[in-house]
Amino acid sequence: MTSAVSIRGLTKDFAVGIRGLKLRAVDDLSIEIPRGQVYGLLGPNGCGKSTTLKIVLGLVKPTSGSTSILGDDAASAEARRRTGFLPEAPYFHRFLSGRELVGYCARLSGVREDDIRASVDRALELASMTAAADRPVGTYSKGMLQRIGLAQAVVHDPELIILDEPTAGVDPVGSAAIGRMISAMRSEGRTVVLCSHLLGQVEQVCDRVAIMDRGRLVLEGSVEEVLARRDRHLLEVRGLTPAAEAAAREALERNGALLGEVSHPRRSLEELFRELVTGSKDA
Repeated sequence: MTSAVSIRGLTKDFAVGIRGLKLRAVDDLSIEIPRGQVYGLLGPNGCGKSTTLKIVLGLVKPTSGSTSILGDDAASAEARRRTGFLPEAPYFHRFLSGRELVGYCARLSGVREDDIRASVDRALELASMTAAADRPVGTYSKGMLQRIGLAQAVVHDPELIILDEPTAGVDPVGSAAIGRMISAMRSEGRTVVLCSHLLGQVEQVCDRVAIMDRGRLVLEGSVEEVLARRDRHLLEVRGLTPAAEAAAREALERNGALLGEVSHPRRSLEELFRELVTGSKDA
């Protein structure tokens, strides 16, 4: 099956100053994002993840490498039609109501006029914004602005949704609500790419994660895989006697204790992030 997003050998250099010096924002990055999953793209500020997203969205041209969305070139009109996007700091016209805003975005995204009302209602319901849909956007709280942003991102029924810091500045209640919306989108078969500094939430909602540092990929895999401590083991013992507790592993069976399970303990995603990312180890 074609990946939702395919990034191959992606490199992006920016010219800095009048002397033409190069700043490498993304360095030979390759990632395959499966369909139907929530994928976390993580890293410190300046690591290259926002540049990567802009290239995937066709907003910035790469220096080298390629990106595709659902099998189509990322810069193509077909790829854009199948993608929804919520930027980190969206700006919406304050005089529009939430319903008018989402309807406007539906028209921009090519939703047929006969389908707009139903599409808007469905998007507002997913974002839990139906009750406030007829209020001016200028009266919304930060959490409500992010939720109406989610509604506009999904109103055209995209297969891929890219969310850049969707919970930035949102209180814990609003953040939890956005987490539930992301899970609901996955249950509908959509692919969600999530950039967030809220590592606890990423750990809860994501199926896979990639961690970037200084433009490079430093780790990628399923949440269970990357958080398991492979250098350590937990032993679950049944019928443990004082003698067995004091004995070494080889003596457990001899002392009547049954070895029930050997597994790997998990670290938190925040602990893993601090281990891998430059500058965070001593923070």
